[in-house]
Amino acid sequence: MVDASRYKVGLVLSIDNREVSGKKPLKACSVNIGAGEPITVVTTASNVREGSRIVIAPVGSTIINDEGEEMTLKKTSIGGVSSEGMFCDAKMLGWGSGSIGVAAQVPESYEPGDAPPTSKPGAPRKEEPAPVAAEVQGLFEKKLSKEEKKKLAEERRNARKAAKEAKKKEEKADS
Repeated sequence: MVDASRYKVGLVLSIDNREVSGKKPLKACSVNIGAGEPITVVTTASNVREGSRIVIAPVGSTIINDEGEEMTLKKTSIGGVSSEGMFCDAKMLGWGSGSIGVAAQVPESYEPGDAPPTSKPGAPRKEEPAPVAAEVQGLFEKKLSKEEKKKLAEERRNARKAAKEAKKKEEKADS
């Protein structure tokens, strides 16, 4: 298991989109990780936006690469831009669920530089459910019997017939 103690929550301050021919577009992100100047992280993660709070493995952190081997992150150039870290996905953090290659986001309650949560944060909890109106009935509470269906159909026919007769009377009165 990787030591995630160096991982931090980062706040994306700005994004510079870069096109690389024949490859996924890169995003050079300026990220506040709580200490000193913002760092630059280059990524292809589609869910990264300005203002996002994302878990970052800064330079010097240990990650597991695609081959399953541990490696220490170093400052490197990606698409001609120096990258000083890597956005973590749910798998890297051991959260169990989440897509590979999608940056792990955390709620706004985490400040830049904080340690990331040890488990995937859930959706905010609602204090209490909205009250349901008493007179509202379910759509499929009761099936109508044949007699009830016939009665409803007859009522509709009579209502249409009455409306038609009223329209005819109105037309005669106008003439």
